[in-house]
Amino acid sequence: MPSKQNDCSFTHRNDEDLLKLMVGELRPHNASITLVEYDPRWPELFEREANRIRSVLVNKALQVEHVGSTSVPGLCAKPIIDMLLVVEDSADEPSYVPALEAAGYTLRVRESEWFEHRMFKGPDIEINLHVFSAGTSEVERMLRFRDWLRSNETDRDKYAQVKRSLAKNKWRHVQHYADAKTSIVQEIMDRANAAE
Repeated sequence: MPSKQNDCSFTHRNDEDLLKLMVGELRPHNASITLVEYDPRWPELFEREANRIRSVLVNKALQVEHVGSTSVPGLCAKPIIDMLLVVEDSADEPSYVPALEAAGYTLRVRESEWFEHRMFKGPDIEINLHVFSAGTSEVERMLRFRDWLRSNETDRDKYAQVKRSLAKNKWRHVQHYADAKTSIVQEIMDRANAAE
């Protein structure tokens, strides 16, 4: 969740800033980040969850993708499956939120200032379900980053090195760790974009 729509510089957001985005309680992490080696079961867990989301939302789920580090073979990651759900209009919560909540998903983030991003936790698998509107540039950016890391071993290894280094620190909130990766993500995205 970058701090500004088009700003990729690292911003350490305070509790007050994070509280504005959270739905429900903001629980401090106050620990290092646990990274694990790539697990070949992650794609299977994604497929299971994607099938459930498609069955719940039917034609409202325009696209469901496996994103984030768990979608990149060989990359270490937090053992949480990041998923991308594209709907017609993510700000139109009545069109999809009740159906997801009825299936056990919990809305945790409402980030209106950043592409109308919403994020849900899953009912029984550790996931972050990121919801964006069709045509949003962030959808393309997330997929390009995933695909680049899947095909570029040098950047995949560099990203893993930065992640491991940052993960050793004590983070008040996991979001602070995510924000701290902004510069390496942008550096890699610059190379991916230049290679087009």
